[in-house]
Amino acid sequence: MQLQAQKSGFRASRSSARPAVCRRAVVCKAQQQSNLGQKLASAGAAAVLSLGALGAPAIASEFDVLGAPAPTSTYYIDDANVLSKDTRGELNKKLKSLEIETGYRVEVVTVRKLEFETDAFAFAEKVLAGWYPSASELDKKGMVLVLTAQKEGAVIGGNAFNEAVGDELIDSIISTNIPIFTEEERYNQTVLTSVERLEAKLQGNVVPAAPTRQEANNARTYRTKEETDKSRNVTSTVVLSLLFIAVVVPMLQYYGYTAKD
Repeated sequence: MQLQAQKSGFRASRSSARPAVCRRAVVCKAQQQSNLGQKLASAGAAAVLSLGALGAPAIASEFDVLGAPAPTSTYYIDDANVLSKDTRGELNKKLKSLEIETGYRVEVVTVRKLEFETDAFAFAEKVLAGWYPSASELDKKGMVLVLTAQKEGAVIGGNAFNEAVGDELIDSIISTNIPIFTEEERYNQTVLTSVERLEAKLQGNVVPAAPTRQEANNARTYRTKEETDKSRNVTSTVVLSLLFIAVVVPMLQYYGYTAKD
């Protein structure tokens, strides 16, 4: 199995978040498909898409991405349509510069939900293997996959990419950046922070720290009965004092004036 994984071009990285054996098995199976098998798969995808009344939008979206060619003019496929214009522009700028400087090409893919192939890593590996069939093509390629409805994703790549990035950073991104920001529906932040950490690692710079979840503020925002009663007593005292001053003081002044007369 190890020999097959090496031939496929993917290096099965061990992850505390996901069992490595599953990734390795899926990668080998996906990579060993023949050209004829890929053509049959494409034909099957087209057939499913043609059954508009029977195919769910999520499944159609999966096949859209699987059937799409590798992006050449951009570095993203925003199938979930969650990335802003600014984010798309920033991704292209960052990832193009990264490819020119280091030779590593990283692509970002967003999909709303997986229903046909529910494993994020298996799906991402099939997409990347379809774009770069040979191990040499795949070697320095990487992908960040974000599933917006499922609040999860994957980071995968060829052997050189995985060795340069390392299991620790991959595990950190899929367990912090992707779930934390997708749970808050901050999808632009999800991909930008993930790319920034990969970019720093591949360029040999200090990698930004992983994001942390904001602790819910459980502080009491209401007053207890005792606090309300105490406040009411203080208010009553103040009001009575003001009334006393407003009524008694003028009377005393008046009495003083009349006494002189």
